[in-house]
Amino acid sequence: MEKRMTHERIAIVAALSVVMGLWPAPSRAVDWSTVTGKDVVLFYPAQMSWATVMTQAEHTGAGRFRKDKNCRECHDGAEAFSGEQLVVANPMEPSPIEGKPGSVLANIKFAHDAEQLYVRFEFAPGAQPNAGMDAKFDTKVAMMFDDGSVYEMKRAGCYAACHIDSASMPKGTGPKGAAGEKTMYLPGSRTQPTRDGGGDLKPAQDLASLRAAGAFAEYWQAGLNPGAAAVPHDGTILEKREEHAAPVVTAAATFEEGKWVVTLSRKLKVGAPYKDIVPGKTYTVGFAIHAGHTNRRFHYVSMEKTFTLDQGPADFVANGP
Repeated sequence: MEKRMTHERIAIVAALSVVMGLWPAPSRAVDWSTVTGKDVVLFYPAQMSWATVMTQAEHTGAGRFRKDKNCRECHDGAEAFSGEQLVVANPMEPSPIEGKPGSVLANIKFAHDAEQLYVRFEFAPGAQPNAGMDAKFDTKVAMMFDDGSVYEMKRAGCYAACHIDSASMPKGTGPKGAAGEKTMYLPGSRTQPTRDGGGDLKPAQDLASLRAAGAFAEYWQAGLNPGAAAVPHDGTILEKREEHAAPVVTAAATFEEGKWVVTLSRKLKVGAPYKDIVPGKTYTVGFAIHAGHTNRRFHYVSMEKTFTLDQGPADFVANGP
């Protein structure tokens, strides 16, 4: 009898805690069969970087890009072809992974409820050789997004954070997969960017002002191994990639018959250091997949895409209940 009453008290306390906001209420389960997805080709980028995109000798579209043409305006539909050209030995890839596919096709869906944004990825990585760079995870799925505060990201998506002096890049230090080297960063965090990298780091007070103004990117990631629970990671990118010790992003995944289904989610509003996700705003987003125990730049990336809540001109419209 006492045990039964104890259980009843716990149930009452839990219910009151949800009502009072002490414990989070459970989010609704998304019926993904009613959500329309879009196929996105993620391609292997080799050592392409922000500097490469801006350099005519290495990128024939640099002149058009400098005149405000975005990456996808020229390259939409050519992702699989680009991946095939870049995944083998070539001037942009001095360390090819033998047998690696040039691209991965993912079907991606967005949805939201009153509290959460949900992003679902479904993809088959194909026959991936084991690159041996990341012993912890077989596969990683990530997205990086901005709310319009980062001009370069709106133009080039993930390429805004990829630079020639980062680890495993031409001017970076350390071998492929090495840890403790320079991470992704945004051009706005540097003064007088140079051809070989980002120039000098801006003073701390300037970086603080940029962060306060929202001039940073946010990223979500799930670390994956078949048969194991997905491991969520999240963080921000400004002068460096900064991972949060206690992520607010959640991740769930299944792997069956060679196909991953991965869902990332977080509350629409959690406060600093995260970005609010609100109706009426269009967000630039880039997707990435590491497959075959790869790390750093040895991943697949998408062209810049957009998402919004409920309605508006975007690649993905996350509809609510």
